[in-house]
Amino acid sequence: MPRTPSRRVICLIGARLIAVLMILAALAGTAAAHASLNSTSPADGAVIESAPAIYRLTFSEPVAPLSLRIVRPDGSNLPLDKFALRGNVVEISPPSELDRGTHVLSWRVVSADGHPIGGSVVFSIGEPSTVAPVVQETVDWTVRGLLWLSKVALYVGLFIGVGGVFAIRVLMPGLFRGRPLFVAAIAIGILGAIVSVGLQGLDALEAPLPRFFDAIVWSTGLGTSYGNTVASALVAFAFGVLGLGISGLSGGIVAVAGLLATGTSLAISGHASAASPQWLMRPTVFAHVAAVAAWIGALMPLGLALHAKDTVAVPALKRFSRAIPAFVALLVLAGAILTVVQVGNPKAVFDTAYGQVFLVKLTLLAGLFALVAANRWVLTKPTESGDPSATRRLVRSIVVETLIALAIFGAVAAWRFTPPPRALAAAAAAPATTHIHTEKAMADLTVIPGRTGKVSVTAMLMTGDFGALDAKDVTFVFSNAKAGIEPFKRKAAKPGDGTWLAEDVVLPLPGEWTVRVDILITDFEMARIEGKIQIRP
Repeated sequence: MPRTPSRRVICLIGARLIAVLMILAALAGTAAAHASLNSTSPADGAVIESAPAIYRLTFSEPVAPLSLRIVRPDGSNLPLDKFALRGNVVEISPPSELDRGTHVLSWRVVSADGHPIGGSVVFSIGEPSTVAPVVQETVDWTVRGLLWLSKVALYVGLFIGVGGVFAIRVLMPGLFRGRPLFVAAIAIGILGAIVSVGLQGLDALEAPLPRFFDAIVWSTGLGTSYGNTVASALVAFAFGVLGLGISGLSGGIVAVAGLLATGTSLAISGHASAASPQWLMRPTVFAHVAAVAAWIGALMPLGLALHAKDTVAVPALKRFSRAIPAFVALLVLAGAILTVVQVGNPKAVFDTAYGQVFLVKLTLLAGLFALVAANRWVLTKPTESGDPSATRRLVRSIVVETLIALAIFGAVAAWRFTPPPRALAAAAAAPATTHIHTEKAMADLTVIPGRTGKVSVTAMLMTGDFGALDAKDVTFVFSNAKAGIEPFKRKAAKPGDGTWLAEDVVLPLPGEWTVRVDILITDFEMARIEGKIQIRP
């Protein structure tokens, strides 16, 4: 195609967008990895004699705090703005004065996949209040609905817009149909990407929609790892616009750069990219996204060319038929790996919200692959031979494929609000811990997993001044007076790593348990130390 003034304008706009968006990518902050809360100090449900000197929230991985506050017995809120990050631990300085009664430490943090998580720790000073303050996480469905819609718009821009440019420049060069639609898709993607930053900030801060334009909302949205996704997506959109204005080899190179930026954008945040092992998961997400963009992006220009009976339509169909099986195979392989890691136990497909969304996606994919098979084995050859009836049927099938792809985008966007089973399993397997300290002896005691059922109990023993304590025998004694469970004993063994271990201990009920450690120091000296530990359901 000859270079026209409009194409020169497109090239100029694309180049300027890339320059601006590279700066935005550098400004976007990072956050820590997807995490679950392992333990707290004070423990949830604990009754302590005096106000703690410091609060500690220990997560499975590092996090970035978004909102920390104390709800006092009278229901008033005190923001907690003094905290320190020490690895996986958030250490929070408490307010100067706290009254007797029940308090709630309410926390909200963001993980590396850009997903905010929150919760509360209830503890009492002196004695529980008659009526304890209750803090519940509120969900603003308007914000979440708009966030879901913005992510669908982002996918439209990446997969249909940028993927379409890759299709006409690399997969099916010489095909010119669909350019206005690519521009529209990219414009929708840019709008969705930008708006989603503010909505991400609102959701992270649990702020209402009227605060959409607050600076703190946007800085919070950009400060999560999702900010990097948006920056990379905008770079992909810039390459897509530029690719529409450049022909020949240069246009192909720019289109490939757009496809690479598309894969990168969704590989640097999200549930799957935050999973372990990172060396496998991020490249797998990248490959999955790039394959989807190459496939779905080719549908619109191919369908339009066939419908218009362009002379290049049949050659383009032949090239598409040769190339697309490799992309589909890559998509299926990467998707299978992601499913195995994210879902883990097949039962979770039916027992979790994530699994139910996966079933919806799987059903849509089954329909999509059925159409693909029919197109390839029934309609492609007759269309290539010039059969007008087969051509019309193939065009209709391509339209249906595109609609199913849009429905899949909607299902995938819903995963933003559903933690994957692997994260739920990690939270369920998180240990419960407590530190018992007396003048004579102390113990760091861990229950794995920290929930009801069969558990293992380990203890690291020390003297009261943190010296080594070489005990001759150790027994763990558990009781739960509130539930009417009298003390029961379990002998501990010394596995050789400096700890004492009791396996196959059964804690049948959740709640606060009393645990006593009987330590035989010598044949004539016994130390008994006692503490509380919180067991999850």
